[in-house]
Order: sequence, then structure tokens, then C-alpha cells
Amino acid sequence: MLKKSLLILTVLLVSLSLMAMAAHLVILEINDTHGHAWAYNEWHNPDIGGFAAIASVVNQVRAEAKANGWDVLFLHAGDVNTGVPESDLLDARPDIEALNAMGLDAMAIGNHEFDHPWSVLMRQMTWANFPFLSANVVYKGTNETLGEPYIIKTFPDLKVAILGLTTKTTEYVGNPNNVKMYNFLSPIDTAKKYVPMLHTMMGQNGVVLALTHLGIFGNGLTAGSKITNSPATVKNLLAYNKPNDPYGGSVSLAESVKGIAAILDGHSHTIVEQPLNIDGTLIVQAGSFSKYVARLDLIIKDGKVTNYTYKLIPINLKVYHKDKNGKVTYTYVGKEIIPDKKIQDLLAAYKALGEKKLNEPIGYSKVNFSNKGEITRKEDSLIGHLITDAVAWKFKDQGIQAVLQNGGGIRASIAPGTITYRDILTVLPFGNTVVLLKIKGSDLIKAIQWGAMPHANDTGARLNPWGLTYVVTPKGVKDIKIQGKPIDPNKVYLIATNDYMASGGDHYSMLKNCEQYNTNYVLADVVKEYIEHISPINSYPFKPRWTTEK
Repeated sequence: MLKKSLLILTVLLVSLSLMAMAAHLVILEINDTHGHAWAYNEWHNPDIGGFAAIASVVNQVRAEAKANGWDVLFLHAGDVNTGVPESDLLDARPDIEALNAMGLDAMAIGNHEFDHPWSVLMRQMTWANFPFLSANVVYKGTNETLGEPYIIKTFPDLKVAILGLTTKTTEYVGNPNNVKMYNFLSPIDTAKKYVPMLHTMMGQNGVVLALTHLGIFGNGLTAGSKITNSPATVKNLLAYNKPNDPYGGSVSLAESVKGIAAILDGHSHTIVEQPLNIDGTLIVQAGSFSKYVARLDLIIKDGKVTNYTYKLIPINLKVYHKDKNGKVTYTYVGKEIIPDKKIQDLLAAYKALGEKKLNEPIGYSKVNFSNKGEITRKEDSLIGHLITDAVAWKFKDQGIQAVLQNGGGIRASIAPGTITYRDILTVLPFGNTVVLLKIKGSDLIKAIQWGAMPHANDTGARLNPWGLTYVVTPKGVKDIKIQGKPIDPNKVYLIATNDYMASGGDHYSMLKNCEQYNTNYVLADVVKEYIEHISPINSYPFKPRWTTEK
């Protein structure tokens, strides 16, 4: 009897000891990968990113956690779709299969998961060994969620609920044909419903995380901004983001809903160098395009975060150096990461398949869309019309009133005959995405005046427009009209351009401070869709959009 009592007492003491111990949870987050499953090159930054290198980071952290008795989660905050041809052509199956092999725990449904029809999204969910999470996207006329609203992960020392939320702006920025069957509920109202319920379900030893595709927005912040938890940044964010805004971002969520330990966010491509702390809720985001992994270590006791550490891990990003003799060298930002061979081999097979599909016909034209002599840098051209017409067609339901395309971004011709996707990528090789801008008439006039005039050495700034007409004279630009009417300097217009121009490229500085939304639709993909839509192209009448007066 005594031995039995001692055994019961020992078990009780061990249980109490375990309850008193703090749990250590490591969260690895990526977001907005947009088809960048393979390593790729940027200007002065070769062989960066990619899931194979990310897999090495995940494997290393899991080994570290196992050795120390920690818990680990690997999460994706949405937008796996749209951005790299080899992925786009295969409906992101390479990305999903690689994430399966990497052991992803869950992915939030991002707005670009609606770039495809319902049938494709359903196939993607079937391919995935991980859940697609969103508690606030429901089928119209029902309470049935599109994905799973949440999951609960049970570890030996901790329970973790992961609530998925999708930006409500998807209802108007998404493809209307693909979003019309859903209701996008307020993420904040949805979280107010689920967070207390999840805490009740888990009890004292549980913590709630929000895996969200909402975005971090503030005055002066654009896609890809780097931010820290400085007092000035927090003040800016709190002034910009109001509580209970159904269309708000993750800061509004943190202001409005108590009980969320951390928000693992996406959508705005923000590079969070130090976690934002908004009313006790931590917010992190890992940039975009597989360039970073965010690592957030939480120390949790009795369902409360008592301490945390954070590291933003660059994925083989480099610093470019060129000495006086012209020799180029690179140094790594952080450590070099050797890609995981298993993931690398898996993706290599898919890349070969994608490259084969690049040579498949997408259309046929009897018309020569010429850019001989780089006329897009000098003249009003038929190929410039084709590209800007494609953007206008794609975003007609958003009500855009003009399209601006820099001539230097158009690099080749489309010859008569069979057209392949590879042909389109030769014309538009930069991977630029389409950005929607709200611009004041006075700034739009400045953009036209800058882009309409000839430029020294035929630099790429020459404007190729849609929706605009004007006359270029030796003294400047006159008779500027938008949709056939004079531009009102005080009116705000909705226009489309590419992300290079939107960020001030080719000295379009008047665009970079406008209210912007990067659709993340690759311009080449938009042109591909348009050509598929109008093919076969037997004729393409040319009506001048601007003229030159001697």
C-alpha cells in the first residue's frame, strides 16, 4: 500500500513539475513565395532563394529542436501561386509537392490562391499533405468554409491552435469569375468568434496563433518595405490602422482581438526585421519570393508567452562587390546555405517538365508585332498596344482608366506564326508584375509629360499607353486626355502600370508615393492570357494613341 502511495505521489509530482515547466515553440514562417520554388537570379544577386535551401534551414532547426526537446512548426502565410512560369504552367504543383516533402504544417489561403478557378484550387488542396487554412472565406449562402478554419497541434508539453485568415480585399482585387462563389467575411469578426473558442477547447496549456494573409500597411510603406519594432514605426502603424476594420491588415487584427500570441502574416511582402509588438501580440512576415525564413522562438508557460527571440534568415542573399580592376565578387548576407538534394532533385524534374510546356503553342498570329530597332523606346507601336491592351482587358472589372508601360520593358518582337509562352517571356523577360495605382490627376500629367517626350539615347522611359491620347511637340505635351476627356488635376484616377515604374523606375518618381496595390499578376502571364483569348489573330488595327507635331 505504501509503495502504491509513493508511486502515485511520484507521478503527481512529475505531472506538477511538467506543468510548471515552460514550453519552447519554434515557428518557421515563409509567405508570398509566388512560384519561387527554385533558386533564381536578381540584379547583382545570383542564385538566391528556393525551397531546397529553405529545406536545409528547416531540417537544421528541426534537428536542433529535437536535441533540446523543443516543439517546431513550419508554416506558409499564403500566395503560393503566380510568379514563375515553370510553376504557373503546372498550377503550382511543384511548389506544393516540395512543401509536402519539407513537412509543411499548414498554409493560409492567400488572395492569389483565387487566380485559378475553383477546380484548380480543389486539385491543389488534394495535392497538399497540409491543410489550407481560412476561417473567413465561406461558400455563398452557407457557413461552410472553403478551407479548414483552424488546426490544433498537440505537443507533449503544449497545444497550439493555428487560425487561418484571408484578406477581405480579395473580394474586389481577385479575379471576379473566381471569387464570385464566396463570401469574404471580416477577418476581425471571425477571429473574435474563434479565438475565445479555441482557448476554451485547449485549456490552460494552449496558445493561439493566427496564420494570416492580411498584410502590414502604413504611411510610406510599400511592398517589400523593411520594418522594425521602433516607436516611430509602431506609431505610424497605429495611426494608419484602425481597430475593427474589416479590410484592415494584421495590425488592425492585433489591435482588435485579444488572446492571439503571434500573427504569422503575408500579403504585403513586408520584411520584418524585428517582430512588431501590438498590444502584446507579435507580428512577423518574411518578405517574399523565398528570400527569407522568419524564425520566431516563443517561451510559453500556462498559455502565456513569457519570452521570445527572433531571427530573419536570408536565403543565400549576397552583397555585390566590384574592385577597381572590374573583378566581381560576392559575400553572403549571413551564412551560405547548401540546398537539400532531395528537394533540389524533386524540383529539377518539375522544372524540366515546365520548360517543355514553355515551347507549347499558346496562339497564332498573322500580324507582325514588331519591335525592330526598339521602336517602343521611340514611337507609338503596335506591340506596345498589344501589351497595354492585355492589361486593360485583364483588369477591366477593376475599372482602370489608363495603362502605363515603359518602352524599355519591351525587349523583342512577336513574329507572325505560332506563338509560344517562351516568345512572350522573350518580349517581357523581367518578371514584372502589374500594379494598380490611385493617382492624382496632377501627378498623372507629370508622368505623361515625362514619358511622352523623347529621351537621350532612347532610354527605356518612353511611354506606351492605353486609355490616353496626347500630342508631343517641341515645346512639350499638349491635348492630354484620359478616356477621351481632359485630365482633372484634382481628380483621383485608377491606373495600371508595372512594378518597376510603380517603384519609381525610369525616373517615374511621381508614381512611387501613390496608393498602390501590387496584383502580383506577372505581366507576361497577362499578355499570354490575352493572346490565348484573341487567337487566332488575323488582324490588329493600329489607331494612334499619340502623335508628334513638328
